[in-house]
Amino acid sequence: MDDERLFEGPADLHLHSNQSDGTDAPADVMRAAHRHGLRIAALTDHDTTAGWAEAADAAASLGMMFVPGMEMSARDDWRSVHVLAYLFDPDDGPLRAMTERVRTSRLERARMISERIARDFDLEWEDILAQTSDGATVGRPHIADALVARGHVQDREEAFRSILSPRSPYYVALFAPDPVTAVQLIAAAGGVPILAHPAGRAGPFPAPLVTRMLDAGLAGFELGHRDNTAAGIRQLESLVAERDLIVTGSSDYHGLGKPNVPGEFTTAPAMVERIVAAATGSAPVYP
Repeated sequence: MDDERLFEGPADLHLHSNQSDGTDAPADVMRAAHRHGLRIAALTDHDTTAGWAEAADAAASLGMMFVPGMEMSARDDWRSVHVLAYLFDPDDGPLRAMTERVRTSRLERARMISERIARDFDLEWEDILAQTSDGATVGRPHIADALVARGHVQDREEAFRSILSPRSPYYVALFAPDPVTAVQLIAAAGGVPILAHPAGRAGPFPAPLVTRMLDAGLAGFELGHRDNTAAGIRQLESLVAERDLIVTGSSDYHGLGKPNVPGEFTTAPAMVERIVAAATGSAPVYP
């Protein structure tokens, strides 16, 4: 394949499988992306690379370019911050140690939340495990699916609005590194960090935090995302122009877990090319 064809789009760089909180196997995520006309796709499960090999094989068989990725959890005070990480070294020691710590915390947190919920609702730990795939870390989405299966809520969205809300008495905070540390770990592992859905309805991130993340190596923003607001995007566009940042657009597909559809937002091929050129940790898989 010649160089000009390597970065033909469209590209969706934010998709989840059942290795975290999606409902499709990694190969099926790539098949869904292909059905929606995508030719470049990334798998970005939360704090894990477990689905890379399966997704890469499926993408290659479909004639798609695969971009290995991950969505790393971070936390700033009360605010959850997600940093998309592309083409890092999956064997980097410090990054692996941090993501393993986050996954362990996620499992402990899920047990604590389920125990609190079980005081008031008919719900058992086995109900939650039944909603997970082999190797996946149990998280709040799996608890939500168990609540749906038990008939306590209609869907995940209702579960997160009510029983699993941060304002709920059942809520337990997740351990995660601060966002600057997350960016530093990704960059040190040869990856390209992009701030996920940075203009959401919770309001803009504090400007000093964004500046510290940029100074630590943040490469850009995911401005194409259904959760972003127009006002928030406008605020970040000035930074994009000032610092010549990478801009991505993605679906944040979760299978049946969310209404998001592959390709509803896409990343320009030129931006994919910039991500690949900036990375030193791993490489895309070409068809």
